[in-house]
Amino acid sequence: MLDQRYRWKNRQLREHVAVLNGKKSPTLLLKNARFLHSVLRQWIKGNIWIYEDRIVYAGEAVPMNLSQCEVVDCSAYTLVPGYIEPHVHPFQLYNPQTFARYASQTGTTTMINDNLMLVLQLGKKKAFSLLKELRRSPVTMFWWSRFDSQTELGTEETVFSHDEVKAWLEHDAVLQGGELTGWPKLLDGDDLMLHWIQEAKRMRKKIEGHFPGASEKTLAKMMVLGADCDHEAMTGEEVYNRLIQGYMVSLRHSSIRPDLPVLLQDMKKLGIDQYSSMFFTTDGSTPAYHEQGVLDMMIRIALDHGVPLIDAYHMASYNVANYYQISHIHGMIATGRVANINFLEDVQNPTPVSVLSKGKWLKRDGQEIDGQRSLDWKEHGFPPLNLQWDISMDDLQFSMPFGIEMINDVITKPYSVTFDLSVEELPENHDECFLVLMDRQGKWRINTMIKGFARNIGGLVSSFSTTGDILLIGKRKADIIAAFNRMKEIGGGIVLASRGEILHELPLTLAGLSSDKEMGILMEEEKEIKKLLGERGYQHNDPIYSLLFLSATHLPYVRITQRGMYDVMNKTVLFPSIMR
Repeated sequence: MLDQRYRWKNRQLREHVAVLNGKKSPTLLLKNARFLHSVLRQWIKGNIWIYEDRIVYAGEAVPMNLSQCEVVDCSAYTLVPGYIEPHVHPFQLYNPQTFARYASQTGTTTMINDNLMLVLQLGKKKAFSLLKELRRSPVTMFWWSRFDSQTELGTEETVFSHDEVKAWLEHDAVLQGGELTGWPKLLDGDDLMLHWIQEAKRMRKKIEGHFPGASEKTLAKMMVLGADCDHEAMTGEEVYNRLIQGYMVSLRHSSIRPDLPVLLQDMKKLGIDQYSSMFFTTDGSTPAYHEQGVLDMMIRIALDHGVPLIDAYHMASYNVANYYQISHIHGMIATGRVANINFLEDVQNPTPVSVLSKGKWLKRDGQEIDGQRSLDWKEHGFPPLNLQWDISMDDLQFSMPFGIEMINDVITKPYSVTFDLSVEELPENHDECFLVLMDRQGKWRINTMIKGFARNIGGLVSSFSTTGDILLIGKRKADIIAAFNRMKEIGGGIVLASRGEILHELPLTLAGLSSDKEMGILMEEEKEIKKLLGERGYQHNDPIYSLLFLSATHLPYVRITQRGMYDVMNKTVLFPSIMR
């Protein structure tokens, strides 16, 4: 569990009162502050007293004791609560710490994180140790508890056992169950998942859905079974359908689904003009996408589309805190709350010039203040990938009569393979490539073809996938082997090879899944591999998500998984994986 059961110990609470009594000095006074009071929905002027990580007073009074206090005149600024990202996938090449560090510079000071990679890579003991360490970060991190793997694991019952899921739900840092990518199983009668939903409800925790394209009746069924929120609305009508069923609606604007402008335009046409049941998410966007910002980007889009000023800021702060029942400590500038505050030069520009998080300056007058120590990820269960096996031409034998065709970045369908697959090199006059999913331990593989990924890729190998198993794609078997060998040498990552030359590598030294590099460097590495793939015929928008979701069974229609080639709609294994 966390370091302590309560956010502040009794001794600390007595110190907070002593500040109000004038017996102790605040550590920071923000005087002459114009700030957003979220309950009143007004901009008010006053003074904000902060002691260590907490706002101990917000109002007109001035402290009697300023003996150990930094005093900041805020006359030139408008203050808003630190932004809260409610739906973070924190291992999208970056890791939770590097993403939090970057996001905090744009004003996002609280994250609610997906635990999927922690469940798949670590036992709960190591995972909870990592959560305890991340709690020391100046950025606040809460978590979800997944109920399913969003793929077909060979060991699903062990990884998502009742004891594991219940331990996560009981953890103090976990605010919700979900997201429910496996909801069709629930509708089909999975009582274990329903029990976990019931347990989450008993603990007063929320349930996050995942219902793309769901009908009104399906949305009603899932609400009856316990879902509270959904982030998959892609049109204004879908927003309306969720609101009418009583959902909290998370408006998404991500690298794979940049929907916010369309959603806001549609909502305006439908006459939806209340926003208290909505908030924003960037839904695990890949690194380079965040050059535009994080939630500050979404507030800006909302303002540009006529969303009222206070509503736009509330959708990035107060609405989230209210929904998760943490507004007594987060999401507003008021007495008793954690001191997460953004300083704006202009309320029409939501990117702050200064940022306070837990009472510490993370950004001051446009300059980053380095207040975070780097984690030893190896110590916490994410060492570099250490593969104790090799691949050979014997592993690159293909005979499956059908393959996977990409319709867009992430949707795939089966197609018939009509040419000889016994060759060592495929011609470049079509967009079909060899495709292999190889067990991380080297015990099994599944070999097929992929159409619509690219026309001229020699060899692309990635340890970044839904399960951490190894993806091999390419026209030339020798290049696939060369890329695999280099990926193995660098301890995991994404490697592109052509004619025996390594064209680009994106090292992912955290178990082959994530990078330990800062976001700025990672953005450039991602843009380079995207450019190179584009030059070789990758015709979609987000190759990182294409790689990630080749094994993801929450999307139609056919996937490669640990169990084999999988028909998503019929929930059957078409061809099993084979032992090596």
